[in-house]
Amino acid sequence: MSYTPKILAFSGSLRSGSFNKIVARTAAEGARKAGAEITLLDLKELPMPLYDSDVVEEKGFDPNAARFQEILLAHDGLLISTPEYNASLPGALKNAIDWASRANGEIKMGSTFKNKVAGIMSASPGSFGGIRCLSHLRAVLSILGVIVLPEEFAISAVHQAFDDNGAHKDSKMHSLLEQHGANVAETLKKLRG
Repeated sequence: MSYTPKILAFSGSLRSGSFNKIVARTAAEGARKAGAEITLLDLKELPMPLYDSDVVEEKGFDPNAARFQEILLAHDGLLISTPEYNASLPGALKNAIDWASRANGEIKMGSTFKNKVAGIMSASPGSFGGIRCLSHLRAVLSILGVIVLPEEFAISAVHQAFDDNGAHKDSKMHSLLEQHGANVAETLKKLRG
């Protein structure tokens, strides 16, 4: 039986009209075309309180954080597109990663991320496209044992990059994003196939 990579795609933004959600979906489509099984996740559907070990001891592990852990454990790869907040990661994204990396029952510290393959991207209205946050995201994922692909994409002037249907106006960038998703799928096939 042939191996089918399972890839989770999501944005670091909670905003309903987030351009980063479109970017993540575009990369996910490339992974799907490369034979991967895709799950699209909206972090807004799993609101988590700020991580506080005192609260965990008093009230138990947050149910949405536990659900996020389950989702991560069911996938081999990640496609994450994030906006840049003050040259770093949005708090909601970092908080979700912090929760998911914690020990919870039989889940050991960091086991939800270990040995996954990730493709990372950013999009911003600014001229840098959010590139400054990607080194932070790469560092956080790497310390958790994620294999982060060397290429990354930062889309500048993102507020002008898509048409009314959510399609990228620049067909070359659209193809590059799809290829990025495909690269995650192909890397997983080589590592685990």
